[in-house]
Amino acid sequence: MQVPPPPPSPNKRARSDFYTSPSDDIGAHWEGVYALPDDDAPADGEDTVDPTADTVKPRAKRYLSSDEPLKQWMPLRDEYLAELLRLEGRGDFPSDVCRSCPPGRAAGQACIRCEECFDGSLTCKQCCVEQHARNPLHLIQQWNGECFQKTSLHALGLRIQLGHREGSVCANPKAGHVNFVVLHTTGFQAVNIDFCACDNIGSAGSHRQQLLRRQWYPATHIDPQTCCTFRMLENFHMQTLQGKLSMYDYYSSLERLTDHTGLWPCKDRYKAFMRVMREWRHLLMLMRAGRGHAASGVAGTQPGELAVLCPACPRPGVNLPPKWREAPAEWKFLYTFVVAVDACFRLKRRKISSHAKDPGLGTGWAYFLGNNYREYVRKVGDQKEMSTCTGLMAVDLANTKFNDGCDSTGAGSGVCARHEFLESEGTGDLQKGEKYANMDYIFASLMRRHDDADLKKVVSYDIACQWSKHLHARLEKLPSEVQPNLPTGSLHFGIPKLHIHGHKIECQCKFSLHNMTGVGRVCGEAIERVWAWMGGAANSTKEMGPGARHDTLDDQWGFWNWLKFIGMGVYLLNKLKIALPERNVQQEAFRVFSHVQGSDTIAEWEAMVVAYEADDSQPNPYALPASGISEADVRLKLAEEDAEAASIGVPTAHAVTAASFVVAGLEIEDQQRRLRVEQEERVRKGDSTTSAQKAELVERRTRINRSITQFRTLQATYTPAAARILADRTQPAEGGGPAVELAEAVPLVLPSALSEEDLATAATPGLTEIEERLRQAQCRTSLNRVRNGLHVRSGLLVYRGLHIRKQGPSTRARNLVARNDMKIKLHAAKYRAAREALIAINNGDASAVEWPELKEADI
Repeated sequence: MQVPPPPPSPNKRARSDFYTSPSDDIGAHWEGVYALPDDDAPADGEDTVDPTADTVKPRAKRYLSSDEPLKQWMPLRDEYLAELLRLEGRGDFPSDVCRSCPPGRAAGQACIRCEECFDGSLTCKQCCVEQHARNPLHLIQQWNGECFQKTSLHALGLRIQLGHREGSVCANPKAGHVNFVVLHTTGFQAVNIDFCACDNIGSAGSHRQQLLRRQWYPATHIDPQTCCTFRMLENFHMQTLQGKLSMYDYYSSLERLTDHTGLWPCKDRYKAFMRVMREWRHLLMLMRAGRGHAASGVAGTQPGELAVLCPACPRPGVNLPPKWREAPAEWKFLYTFVVAVDACFRLKRRKISSHAKDPGLGTGWAYFLGNNYREYVRKVGDQKEMSTCTGLMAVDLANTKFNDGCDSTGAGSGVCARHEFLESEGTGDLQKGEKYANMDYIFASLMRRHDDADLKKVVSYDIACQWSKHLHARLEKLPSEVQPNLPTGSLHFGIPKLHIHGHKIECQCKFSLHNMTGVGRVCGEAIERVWAWMGGAANSTKEMGPGARHDTLDDQWGFWNWLKFIGMGVYLLNKLKIALPERNVQQEAFRVFSHVQGSDTIAEWEAMVVAYEADDSQPNPYALPASGISEADVRLKLAEEDAEAASIGVPTAHAVTAASFVVAGLEIEDQQRRLRVEQEERVRKGDSTTSAQKAELVERRTRINRSITQFRTLQATYTPAAARILADRTQPAEGGGPAVELAEAVPLVLPSALSEEDLATAATPGLTEIEERLRQAQCRTSLNRVRNGLHVRSGLLVYRGLHIRKQGPSTRARNLVARNDMKIKLHAAKYRAAREALIAINNGDASAVEWPELKEADI
């Protein structure tokens, strides 16, 4: 029979029970404690000794699946269950005589047990009270002859004397409130409490001071009857910071710990708990900022003083060398401050309470802006929505019905983009959307601490392309106390690397962080990670008053900054480990690329970059030159040529010009192609057609037929040969009437479909040249759109694999991918038709056409 391995001998080196598997894809662990030994093998954890060898060969661990320890535990359930039931009874203390009573005192009845003391022994009531003079909040049980019942030290008669050291007796104790309750991590504890009122009261202090010195925080400063222990406040504080647990949920858990049956409900002390926790948060921020040692006290706290600042961002006089301004050009990038600005619309606040009823305890002292900001945006009033360039959802939803009933629709903020620290005085409430007045004031406030003229500053903002216009003029109109020293040209603007793909090509070239010196590999999306981390707190803070919300969010952001502060060393080390080998790869790639391009080309490019960085009005070297003109450009050029011809009196064969005739034919061809591809895709999938879809199909075919009829009239003028070709291919139907063709299958007989003879004898000259120009543009535009569609498909598939779960979202994602694939097919079909027309124009010579064949494998 297999047995668990014996524990390692004391003289053996210590082995960890759990070892991380060196292979991430195995999903298993090394667990020496469960590695069963072979018959002839040494026990697990022991070393294999070879008498002929000079070293001891450690025994290899075997892999165990993550659920194997649980399977090995299952046969032991009865044993574990029996031990738990044993603890419900008297256990190792069957005797009714108290063994803790001192000599000389009659032994009492052993019927009292403490749930928190380690030994769990049974004592008499008197001994229990004496032993718990230092632990007045332990949970006590009393044996009634059949089972243990819940009781308390309060019921056993324990009284707590405050204001005196242990062993000292107060000559004039003053009893506290008869229903005095302490909120502890184990629940609500009723206690008998005595305050000092003797001659020692001068050193003992007031009632609230006597409680605070025992680490009990009073709910009120006059005649308190409710206290929260420091341990409970610390416990909730960490849980709400790390896990975003709400006050209500934590308070409810204390109620359940006190009485899980609901038979003895506790008196409601939720408001007292909220008030104490808010004061506790505020005091911790003051204490950690050193305000307790300041001569001016709390009242002397300066704006932004309670914020945890980034230790790594360049700050003159703090972490920069004395002569940093004189650094050579190749080292100037070290002195670049990158800030990311954005708004979060999840951090709403409903119209609850007011600033007059609920002022913040420290609003303006840490991250949130003070009253001056609120007064400024109130005077500005409504402004036009900020962005029209990007179609991101956050901007589209800024003023929707979901903001009804909200006093604040979100929060705007700024962080250092490299290290993700919230900037002091860099956050403000938004009233309605993401407006210039709000974001300008927030940006100006946080930049006051980084406004050194020699410090390069890069601003990352998802709508920087528009927001940066006339920014300096708007900053000059801000109140003088918030205006930073930012000369024209001292700011450089970029768009975060994720958001930039939703912008126009011009914005992507001008505002790309990839192309800015001093930025490195900063993505500019740091503030989005802050918003994601704060999402769990949004549900509770939106129901708070303005002051409570500011205090809570300041506390949360202080914790975020503190985590970044203490993790800075490991964070930068990990970045360095990644950067060093990647630097070598990039340097080698750059060396090879430069060698291939040649020194003359490299010198030309460098001159273009230097000129652009010195003056951004110069040509942008990162903007790709347009490869030919688009279909729309060709149509515009043809229209301008027709207008010029009409202005000098050149006669035309018809009111519709030859160029308009060819354009009309290509538009009908596009309609036919779309309908044909959609029908083929529907047949391939085997989708059924509803009556509404059939009606729509008939209407679309009718519109196409009407357009074809009008086009035939123009053909009679410009290409009479087309009528003969159409007449030759018409076949009689079975009933003797004309054959009926579907609208999407009717041939148009464009100029490219005519022979040289027909073009020479029965067609207006110049039609093939017009069609060739349009077909060239069609190939160029369609191929670009196919590339864009493939890029979009890749992004959609990756997103679906990472984030989409369940049937509903999966169905919507599949439909979105299918619609994108349909666009790819349409553009590919258009490219192929245009290429075939170009080949026909060149008398069937495919080599004369520059566009290659587009195969299915290519897409």
